[in-house]
Amino acid sequence: MKIIIAGASAIGSHLAQLLSRSNQDIVLIDEDADKLDDISSEYDLMTLHGSATEIKSLRQADADEADIFIAVTPNEHVNITSCVMAHAMGAKRTVAQVDNYEYIDSDNEGIIRQMGIDTLIYPEKLAASNIIKGLKLSWVRQRWDVHGGSLVMLGIKLRDTCEILNQPLRLLCGPDDPYHVVAIKRGNETIIPGGNDELHVYDIVYFMTTTNYIAYIRKIVGKEHYADVKNVIIMGGGKTAVRAAKEMPSFINTKIIEINESRCEYLNEVLDDTKVIVIHGDGRDISLLKEENIKNTQGFVALTGDDEVNILACLTAKKLGVRKTIAMVENSDYLSMAESLDIGTIINKKLLAASNIYKMMLDARNIGYLASVKADVAEFIAQAGSKVTRKKVFELGLPKGCTLGGLVRGHEAMLISGGTQIMPGDNVVVICYEIDLKKIEKFFIS
Repeated sequence: MKIIIAGASAIGSHLAQLLSRSNQDIVLIDEDADKLDDISSEYDLMTLHGSATEIKSLRQADADEADIFIAVTPNEHVNITSCVMAHAMGAKRTVAQVDNYEYIDSDNEGIIRQMGIDTLIYPEKLAASNIIKGLKLSWVRQRWDVHGGSLVMLGIKLRDTCEILNQPLRLLCGPDDPYHVVAIKRGNETIIPGGNDELHVYDIVYFMTTTNYIAYIRKIVGKEHYADVKNVIIMGGGKTAVRAAKEMPSFINTKIIEINESRCEYLNEVLDDTKVIVIHGDGRDISLLKEENIKNTQGFVALTGDDEVNILACLTAKKLGVRKTIAMVENSDYLSMAESLDIGTIINKKLLAASNIYKMMLDARNIGYLASVKADVAEFIAQAGSKVTRKKVFELGLPKGCTLGGLVRGHEAMLISGGTQIMPGDNVVVICYEIDLKKIEKFFIS
């Protein structure tokens, strides 16, 4: 597949990192030669120093032969223009990152397609959706819905209240048990577990289950005492906060604390004041937080443009008794630190956007990247005659670092064990660590 990426900033560089593992024909275009040098020294791809809105650069990149053209520069006008030009030159599919919600409004979809842009990526909306998921399940670090929620993957940090610590998984996750452990994060180590592995206190464990057993998982991990979120404070009134507030469930009362007075006025204009209270102030001010009744607040979300402020604010909220905290952390170097500090749910827009684009490269759905364990999650459809349908799972010879978590057959969701026989048409969830998903894809195509 011929892939052209315009923009070597946050999203583009991470996308290049993900794609460089899959032996694709990748060209990365940017006007910053230093960024290109840094990326080309680490990843297997071609770089082109130039502007994505110049015909000369697009011709040098062979945009006319591109299977997909992805524009993720920091400038949405450059992204839109370059996609329009690439489409006119013959690129089969185009993707543009935008910063204006108006572009992704369904009423404008026809206009965007007429321009030659197939898909728009709005990172703030992706982030908002993940924030809402985090607030709905206060005891979960990360939730991943598969096939419309028929299967669910839950990332949970284990405490000493967990009932299933220090026991071999072969005794816990048999064919008849309602969950499988598909990945473990232990310190800086990622484990795709086998039957002899055990769960330890402070592990971040990824469980695959069905929706009707979520309450059971909550019980065995000892999180029944975690209060559900009914009141949330959002620190920072940027675009992500606006999207999160607009999508917030009606049963959650929302306050936004914003330090900029003019921004507060804007928030009051665009948000429904019956659902959201906007407060002018500094979310780091403990006296203000106490005044806003933080002791009766179950959720705190830090969405300022400063990662360090977000991390420290969440730590402060934890000390003040807030159980569920969510921090926006855009600097990848801070991700592991935030995890080790027990922040809670971490939101990284560039990882979310890159993962969302990444899924377009494969014959798979619901591609995701679990940053904390550096693992890919994909949902593949088993084709008739494919290798995965010809043998039972334990006979397939799947590479080390890969596990099959569950499948959806028709309208029925089920977990996968070694004796499972996958059938044509099954939607199968795959978790991979340090493996090119293209290698796994071969098991599912005929």
